[in-house]
Amino acid sequence: MYGHIPVVHEMSERPPEFVAPNLSPAGLRLAPQELGEGVYALMANEVPKDNNGLIVGEKAALVVDSGISPDVGRYIQEVAAGLTGKPIQFLANTTYHGDHTFGNTAFGDEVTVFSSRVNKAAMTDLTAEKRMRAESMYGDDSLDQVHTWRKPDVVFDRFCEIDLGGRIVHLWHLGPGNGSGDTLVHVPDAKVTFTGNFVLPAGVTPMMLIGDPLGYARSLRTMRTLLDTDTIVPGHGFLGPAEPGITAWISYLEHLAAAVHRGREANVPVEVLYDELPMWGIEPPAAAPERFHALVRSLHRLNILLTYRWLDGVRTTAA
Repeated sequence: MYGHIPVVHEMSERPPEFVAPNLSPAGLRLAPQELGEGVYALMANEVPKDNNGLIVGEKAALVVDSGISPDVGRYIQEVAAGLTGKPIQFLANTTYHGDHTFGNTAFGDEVTVFSSRVNKAAMTDLTAEKRMRAESMYGDDSLDQVHTWRKPDVVFDRFCEIDLGGRIVHLWHLGPGNGSGDTLVHVPDAKVTFTGNFVLPAGVTPMMLIGDPLGYARSLRTMRTLLDTDTIVPGHGFLGPAEPGITAWISYLEHLAAAVHRGREANVPVEVLYDELPMWGIEPPAAAPERFHALVRSLHRLNILLTYRWLDGVRTTAA
C-alpha cells in the first residue's frame, strides 16, 4: 500500500509461444504529426515501438514519456527542439514501465516529471523492471546503459493540471488498466488524449498485465464519460479516433471476464480456453502484416491467462 492506493504489480507469467512486442530502439525514428496547434504526436516508424508526445504552450512545453533509454530520451528532446523553441519544463510519464521512463534521466533538473502516485510507488526495483522489459528487446543491449531510474517529482492521486501558458493540460488517473497507475495526458482545447498503454484505437487487443478486466472496463467507462476526446495517441501502435476504440475495449474486457469465469467454473484448463475464446470484434484489419496479427493473437492469449490467474486470486481472497 502506498498512501491509500494499492500498487498491483505486473504478472510475469506468459502463455506458451508468447510473442512479446518488439520495443527495441534500434532504427527508431519519430515522425511528428500535428493534431492541433502545438499538439504533436511523435509516432514511431515501426509498430509497436514507443510513441511520444509534445504539447506546446505560450511559455513552456511538455513531453509525454521519455523512451526506453537515456539515448532515446535525448533523441526525443532533439525532435522536440525541431518543433518548438519553447523550453521543455514538464515531462509526463503515462506508466512506470521502463520503455516509458528509463529516458527520464536524460532530462535536466529544470524539467519537472509528473505521474500518478501509484506509478511512482511502483518504481522501486530497477533490476526487476529491466528484467521484465528484456523480453521485448530482441537482443538489443540498450538496457545496459540504464543504471538509475529517475522517479516523478510531482505525483497526484486522481487529477492534476499543468499550465503551459495559454494552454492547460490535464493529467488523469482513472483506476486499473494495463497497470495500476496508468496516467492519461488530456489536452482539452485540442480534444486529444495521450493514453500510453491504457487504450489504443480499434483493431488491437488490450495488454492486461495486472488482470482485473472488470476494473479495467470501469476505468475505460470513466474515461469515456469524463474526457472530451476525439483523437487517441497511444503509447504503441497507430493513432486514431477515440471511438469505436474505447467502446470496443469495454466490450472485449467484459466478454473476456465472463467467458474466462464460465470456463474456470467448469474446470476448463486455461490452455483449452486459448483456442476456444474469440476476440469479440477486436481482430486487426485483414490487410495488417502477419506479424501484427501474431502479436494481437498473442496478447489475447495473455489476457486469457492473466484473467484466469486474477480469478484464482479473487477466489482465494473470498475463501
